[in-house]
Amino acid sequence: MPITAIVFDAYGTLFDVSAAARLAAAAPGGERLAALWPRLAEDWRRKQLEYTWLRTIMADHADFAQLTGDALDWALAAQGLADATLRARLLALYDALPAYPEVPATLAALKAQGHRLAILSNGTPMMLAAATRSAGIAAVLDAVLSVETIATYKPDARVYALATAHFACPPDQVLFVSSNGWDVAGAAHFGFVTAWVNRAGAPVDRLPGRPSHILPDLAALPALANPHTGAPR
Repeated sequence: MPITAIVFDAYGTLFDVSAAARLAAAAPGGERLAALWPRLAEDWRRKQLEYTWLRTIMADHADFAQLTGDALDWALAAQGLADATLRARLLALYDALPAYPEVPATLAALKAQGHRLAILSNGTPMMLAAATRSAGIAAVLDAVLSVETIATYKPDARVYALATAHFACPPDQVLFVSSNGWDVAGAAHFGFVTAWVNRAGAPVDRLPGRPSHILPDLAALPALANPHTGAPR
């Protein structure tokens, strides 16, 4: 069956989640972050994801904006930093994360091929609206789907079902694209055709659901998704 829609994870797939700490370190007054920002960014992202999973297990939902702030607080404390101004600056930068360099051209090429494009993300509607607007990609998206409509997080199957419900199609007509191996596993287990954007060259996660395709970045996606080749099948 043909692909009905191409659905993207947002953070780490379209948007560079390390950029907030990197840009803060490069700005005037950010010298103290020069040696710290890579670890800060790594801790921030890891805790952000851990909190989504743990909150889901605990059945105590808080939205992604709160978890992003909670994760940042942990990451700052781990580096011995207690600075309300820096915290506010980092969160403001997170709301305006840049897209990876190949993202605008990739999305434009996919749109020119006639694909319907969507984001399916843990992010809140407000966060996603700010990020897509800042990155200049809002106009090419047919939908921006947030887990907040069901108050749970990936890889819960109910999250992936938001895409099939929106596009009124079975799972095997969706090409799901993510840089997160666990997210790809969840999506594949749900029944999506999947493309894992493996920017770090990591091994495949030992989880139910395997990636249909593995890409080093998004630049190769238009060739993969070309409707005349049938490659996503």
